[in-house]
Amino acid sequence: MIKLVLTDMDGTFLKNNGDYNRELYKEVKQLMEEKNVYFAPVTGKQCERVEELFGEDAKDLWILGDSATRIKHNGEFVYESLLSNELGQKIIQLLEELSPDHTIIACTQSGAVIKDSTSQEEAAIVRRSYAQVRQAADFSEIKEDFIKITIHDSLNRCIETREKLSPFFDSAYIVASEAAWIDITNANVHKGTTVQHLQELLNVTPAETMVFGDTYNDIELMACAEYSFAVRNAVQEVKDAANYITRSNEEDGVLRTIKHFLSLQG
Repeated sequence: MIKLVLTDMDGTFLKNNGDYNRELYKEVKQLMEEKNVYFAPVTGKQCERVEELFGEDAKDLWILGDSATRIKHNGEFVYESLLSNELGQKIIQLLEELSPDHTIIACTQSGAVIKDSTSQEEAAIVRRSYAQVRQAADFSEIKEDFIKITIHDSLNRCIETREKLSPFFDSAYIVASEAAWIDITNANVHKGTTVQHLQELLNVTPAETMVFGDTYNDIELMACAEYSFAVRNAVQEVKDAANYITRSNEEDGVLRTIKHFLSLQG
């Protein structure tokens, strides 16, 4: 019996225009409530940005946001794992040495920080995933510990850039979710470990869990559930890690699969 459903957002739950089928979601949300099923977005997006996307429907969601470094429920953070300021500053220093072209997004408990030299186009891309964003002349101004550090590279060099961050592979979790994005979090903190924390919190087993994903940072997510689904547009590595493949994000694969399975559940 399914008790917990988790889904990645971009490329999985969300369509390519950044939105979702809101009418179908209302049907599925009612069905999940009737079946006492928890619903949890698990995403690189800032928790507050997820709340914006769902609006009034954000109530009762379990949001695993900021690259699954935090769990937020009804306005309260119930879990988070931080990257020390000292380590984060060293990583940022290397990133700035590697390229002046990519955009660094330094995320703290008080919001995301980008350089004030960031172009308007890049800032707009950042704000698609972050509701709380401020600009700074230099990242050295940040004195807080980091929730995560993210890189957006419009030139699609993130796979190569990740390899150049190898000096930090033992002290941080570094994943290129796709060619344009890298996420850097505390060591051994990723979607898989945070989902396990939520399962323990809710007393739900992998046999009672359904997950959906599409890119490289969803591979660990697939191991958390017997009902693991890659959307049809997923990278091959996620398809290989999943137990099932469903329709694409453009075909409402996540919502239609949830509806089908829960409709069969007594």
